[in-house]
Amino acid sequence: MREARSTPTRPDAQRNRERILAVALTELTRDADAPVSVIAKKAGVGQGTFYRNFPHREALVLEVYRYEMQQVAGTAAQLLRDRPADLALREWMDRLAQYAMTKAGLADALRATTSGHGTLAQVGHGPVTEAIILLLEANGTAGSIRPGVTPDDFLLAIAGLWQLDPHSDWQPRAARLFDLVMDGLRAGAAG
Repeated sequence: MREARSTPTRPDAQRNRERILAVALTELTRDADAPVSVIAKKAGVGQGTFYRNFPHREALVLEVYRYEMQQVAGTAAQLLRDRPADLALREWMDRLAQYAMTKAGLADALRATTSGHGTLAQVGHGPVTEAIILLLEANGTAGSIRPGVTPDDFLLAIAGLWQLDPHSDWQPRAARLFDLVMDGLRAGAAG
């Protein structure tokens, strides 16, 4: 039996896809209801090229969301290389807040796209959860947070972030929230 071979993506096709994703991120962040025709036009591609890459709006929104989540998650390992575990965790929270507030339109687009389809549950937050696990384990090993904190505990503790208005002066409130969370995580720590 012959193995199926995947055809490598042509460089121009890959550039088209990347341009579509970049424009989609900008447009969906600004307006959750940005039409795909506007995204395609601003990306400099025709409708056919757009739909070859993303057969429907949902596919585009989910791919932009996956990419952005991976970017946020990817900073955890870098921070742990450069900082003590507790400072890495605290700075990562700031980066998560920055993402959440500046990409509020993208979150609205994701909710609108996936409502009623159960797709959001399928997308999940895998990379972010993996980053949280990495940060919590590093802090547990360092003794800088209380033992037994789970990713679910952590997400519930910072859930107030999603109550902040991204159009307000949210930074001081997010910083205070995260400082309170860190104080709670440090209570009962071994170190």
